[in-house]
Amino acid sequence: MATSPLIEQRSIDYVPIRERRGKLWHLWPVWFTGGAHLATIASGAVGILAGGNLLWTAIAVIIGCAFGTFFMAFHSTQGPQLGLPQMIQSRPQFGYVGALLVWGVALITFIGYCAFNQVLTADTLYTLGDFNRPHTMIAVGLLAAALAVIGYDVIHAAQRVLAYLLLATFVVMTVAAFGLHFPANQFNVADFRMVPFVSQLLTTAGYQLSWCIFVSDYSRYLPKNVGVRASFWWTYVGSFIGTTWPTLIGSVAIALFPKMELTAAVKAAADLILPGSGGPFLIASVLGLITTSTLMFYSASLTLLSVADSLRPLRPALWHRLITLIVLLAVSWCMALSSSKDFATEFGEFLVILGYLFTPWTAINLVDFYYLRRGHYSVREIFNPRGMYGRWNWRGLTAYFGGFLAMVPFFSTGIYRGPVAVALGGVDLAMLVGLPVSTVIYLIAYRHFDLNREIRLVAAADAGLDPDG
Repeated sequence: MATSPLIEQRSIDYVPIRERRGKLWHLWPVWFTGGAHLATIASGAVGILAGGNLLWTAIAVIIGCAFGTFFMAFHSTQGPQLGLPQMIQSRPQFGYVGALLVWGVALITFIGYCAFNQVLTADTLYTLGDFNRPHTMIAVGLLAAALAVIGYDVIHAAQRVLAYLLLATFVVMTVAAFGLHFPANQFNVADFRMVPFVSQLLTTAGYQLSWCIFVSDYSRYLPKNVGVRASFWWTYVGSFIGTTWPTLIGSVAIALFPKMELTAAVKAAADLILPGSGGPFLIASVLGLITTSTLMFYSASLTLLSVADSLRPLRPALWHRLITLIVLLAVSWCMALSSSKDFATEFGEFLVILGYLFTPWTAINLVDFYYLRRGHYSVREIFNPRGMYGRWNWRGLTAYFGGFLAMVPFFSTGIYRGPVAVALGGVDLAMLVGLPVSTVIYLIAYRHFDLNREIRLVAAADAGLDPDG
């Protein structure tokens, strides 16, 4: 595909084929380290705090992570094929302006994660050495945003180094944990409770779905001829292990010390497993948390620049990125400094809500890419405000809102509980409803659309030809 001057001049994040320099195996350390940190550990507390035992919570974690990572890894394979980050790829499904809907949700996610990471890091360092919480939040946010300025290559390199450090740390702690003695009720097979089980399962799945919105940001530098299967499995294995492992650590810590705050429980559990290891384990997990915040800031900056470009076309420059990072940092600081101390509960609610917001989007994006258009997109037209994909795509927007509304009766959070969830005793099945409903609506909306002609238009647009000539 020839590079268009339109793309060269206005692309905020398109990677031309001649600049593809990434290596396929680099995907696993990025996503292993992306999950191997304290925020992931925190997500493992949901089932235990809701009244479940360790056995069924662990099963829910494994199933939820396996399910959510499936979607996340398929999104990762889109990066090499288009050379674009994730959110830009929503324009063919939602329109040039309509894509702002999902970009707005993505920005909330990025900023929310950055804020939560600042809070959790501050709580951790306070547990270790009575550090000033507000000052720590500010310092951590500033460090993560500064690393995001440096860019893609440094992020990849940092994730690779930390992957081996964290992998070694988790191996040592896991081997030592086999000597622990748990209360008998924590492994009682008969003590199955539906609400804690489903809550943990969907929280873990939602956590993985939240990565879908920017996973291809970090695979778009790979060569275009990288196979879908290979990029899928390098991402899946790295993310599944890097998320399941620390999530289970969080479940174990809260099961052992249910009355402690999260970071104190993790430290106490680590010291119990291997005396004196609590502090070093928390520090290692904090390092992963900081680099993950860098991922969030970097992708949030790209998304915010894309929003600005949709409203008023701009040529990207370094000062644009600096401005977006300053804005994002300021907002994340405000959220972090105004948060309450009930981190585990707030974080669990945040993950559930993210699952609601991104379930319709992931269904639409994947069915469009792999089933309807089968990867046939015009990169040039994606950046054209009056291009073939239109400014608003009623099909994608209808499928999104239709899937979301179908989920509402199944919602089960501290803020709102739908009638179906109430009838089921608080069980939340919203995600399992939203995925098929959004998919079916989208497919129905395209039943009379001439996709073959669009494929010819794509080829013509990128070749600079008249498709009807």
